[in-house]
Amino acid sequence: MTSRLALPLVMLLSACVPAAQSDMPTRAQFAQSTLPPMKTFAATRPAAPIRSNRDLAIDFIELSFQMESGRQLPVLTRFETPITLRVTGKPPATLGPDLKRLMARLRNEAGIDISYTTRSDANITIEAVSRADIHRILPQAACFVAPNVRSLSEYRGARRKAKTDWTALQTREKLAIFLPNDVSPQEVRDCLHEELAQALGPLNDLYRLPDSVFNDDNVHTVLTGFDMLILRTYYDPALRSGMTRGQVARALPAILARNNPQGAALPARYATRTPQGWSKAIQTALGRGTPAARRNAAAREAVRIATAMGWQDHRRAFAHYAMGRVLQSTEPDRAHHQYLIADGYYAASPGTTLHRAYIATQLAAYAIAQGRGTEALRIIAPHIEVARQSENAALLATCLLLKAEALELEGRPGEARSVRLDSIGWARYGFGPDWAVRAKLREIASLSPLKG
Repeated sequence: MTSRLALPLVMLLSACVPAAQSDMPTRAQFAQSTLPPMKTFAATRPAAPIRSNRDLAIDFIELSFQMESGRQLPVLTRFETPITLRVTGKPPATLGPDLKRLMARLRNEAGIDISYTTRSDANITIEAVSRADIHRILPQAACFVAPNVRSLSEYRGARRKAKTDWTALQTREKLAIFLPNDVSPQEVRDCLHEELAQALGPLNDLYRLPDSVFNDDNVHTVLTGFDMLILRTYYDPALRSGMTRGQVARALPAILARNNPQGAALPARYATRTPQGWSKAIQTALGRGTPAARRNAAAREAVRIATAMGWQDHRRAFAHYAMGRVLQSTEPDRAHHQYLIADGYYAASPGTTLHRAYIATQLAAYAIAQGRGTEALRIIAPHIEVARQSENAALLATCLLLKAEALELEGRPGEARSVRLDSIGWARYGFGPDWAVRAKLREIASLSPLKG
């Protein structure tokens, strides 16, 4: 079993055109809204990964032969037949269109033969259940995937038995993904992307990957160009279920030469592995329900380990980001300093434009609270399009709301109203029901000294 952690690693500030659904079952998610219509993203434009094939080979092996828990997987496992997928439970209305778009991407970008069905013998069952149902089994999980079952009730009976042990698999034939149906459309979609990627391919996450959903930092929420390359490699005809680590390693150079020819001439970077102590410290610092003193100590430990490792990459930045999150509610000036440090490391690391957009929301919020509208506009301007291209509606709505407050500070109320109105459609996808959208509007509006 592998899961997307319900850690608020990229929570903001305080704390797709839908296709016809055909035969995919859906239900209304929220009551009739009084807000402007929900907005969705029209097209995915993933950036091609810029990686040495030698680095890619190492990443592929570590993603494919180890689980997030650290347990080793003895052989590669995947589906060896065309893959069928169905949806059960009570899916929200947005799941069908988002699933259809994702499956099209998997076919076109990763070359995976996957199709939708209503048959009960589908290879993959996506069951939409309540968040409470998921938390009763895995309190820290937002969603998860399990082998050899087709329902949550079946998983309950088979949990901790050989039947659901990933390390005992020789091939993949049936599995289930459990998604929450009572969260925002974006959270449902984010779970869908990560869990379906792991249902099809690697089961591990690596913090060292800056441009991937196979990373517990939860920065990327839809499958990236790197992720699609990994999945295309996973289903290359030269690989098959049952191959050992050594057999896969020997096959990878030729596979990657075909799938990523531009990576053949690039120099390897050989990024260091991430110590378990750092990962644990990050999760503690950003975990829900953890006492403040313990979070503070964990954030300091994450910075200490990152410094001792000599990291200059996004992991060093993320440690300072975590420190900023811990300090924000009690010591905003110190938190701001940590965000500036984090932004400096992100700026020097490739593939971190989305990470910098998150930092920009914190820096712009600080400027607005200080009454510096021009500075806030300068900070946020480059990141609005980054959020849009990354299909992150929650981040996009937040950037637009911050821009609106900054415009009001600069005496431009008409422009502010227009930008704020534009933000609401994205906020409905990113944050969900009307009460959550209105709460986000109030939260960001409260930053402005004009509004007390």
